[in-house]
Amino acid sequence: MNIKITGTGSYIPSTIEKNEDFYNHEFLNADGSKINSPNEVIVEKFKAITGIGERRYAKPELSNSDIAFFAAEKAIANANIDKETLDYIIVAHNYGDVKTGSEQSDTVPSIASRVKHLLKIKNPKCVGYDLLFGCPGWIEGVIQANAFIKAGIAKRCLVIGSETLSRVIDAHDRDSMIYSDGSGAVIVEETAEEGGILAHESATFAYDEAHYIFFGETNKPETDSQRRYIKMFGRKIYEFALTNVPLALKSCLEKSGYDITDVKKILIHQANEKMDEAIVKRFYKLHNMKMPEGIMPMSIGTLGNSSVATVPTLYDLILKGQLENQEINKGDVILFASVGAGMNINAIVYKQ
Repeated sequence: MNIKITGTGSYIPSTIEKNEDFYNHEFLNADGSKINSPNEVIVEKFKAITGIGERRYAKPELSNSDIAFFAAEKAIANANIDKETLDYIIVAHNYGDVKTGSEQSDTVPSIASRVKHLLKIKNPKCVGYDLLFGCPGWIEGVIQANAFIKAGIAKRCLVIGSETLSRVIDAHDRDSMIYSDGSGAVIVEETAEEGGILAHESATFAYDEAHYIFFGETNKPETDSQRRYIKMFGRKIYEFALTNVPLALKSCLEKSGYDITDVKKILIHQANEKMDEAIVKRFYKLHNMKMPEGIMPMSIGTLGNSSVATVPTLYDLILKGQLENQEINKGDVILFASVGAGMNINAIVYKQ
């Protein structure tokens, strides 16, 4: 018995927010002081570092559970399964359903229960729950589905990563330009087919690193609202990721029994183009190799950072032939990897 992804689906919101749309924002430093650069310069520097030229936002009337449902429907159809045969629905997110303009997140009932309701699944033994694990949440959900199936308590799971970060960004923070909305879903099940999940690795660094990404106040101090926004210590995250993610990838690959020369693609969380490239280069340096051309597909330039949704969305786009000059073929060994709030890191070695 092997455990494989048998269906994929994603939802990419239709609203495009371009970098030029931020020219009229009032960007401030964390202490509320004015930034002594025109917005055109701020945005240009941002693009050079992150690689982001535009991002996607969900329409105001759509919630996170709505877009999670859209991706789930596509994955179920792609796998050609009966939705009533699902044993688990695992939804990775971080902020629940946040209505446009709301100061409060809504997480009761769970996003997974809402998705199950929207899918109109009647089977009560199809269990839905939410997973909060920062940006690595979708990968962790796949790892949990794998464990359930190996343990004999499930045969087929739906794993979704979905987020509407546009609802929790501070318009006065330059980092707000990073974040976007989106959802990706997969069906994970036991199969007699060769390949599947070969090895996985997870870690939480919380002694010093727990609050590198956090919920904080707006950069505009005179604002009366009690609302909180996604915040981060970018430099600390960059240094942490460069030190720890390559080591996790190396450890995971060693567990699989495959060699680095066998790896065809590395699907890494779309956090920051320069950071991702530095991580993968360092991973290859640990093996005394140069990073191969085209090994690291990227979608961040047009889709931004949609947290838990970036990896499953990227995977779906490649499999559906929607990412230029990128393909994954049957028998290919690929790596999934992510880093995010926690600080959490995880990776999977997967044979297509």
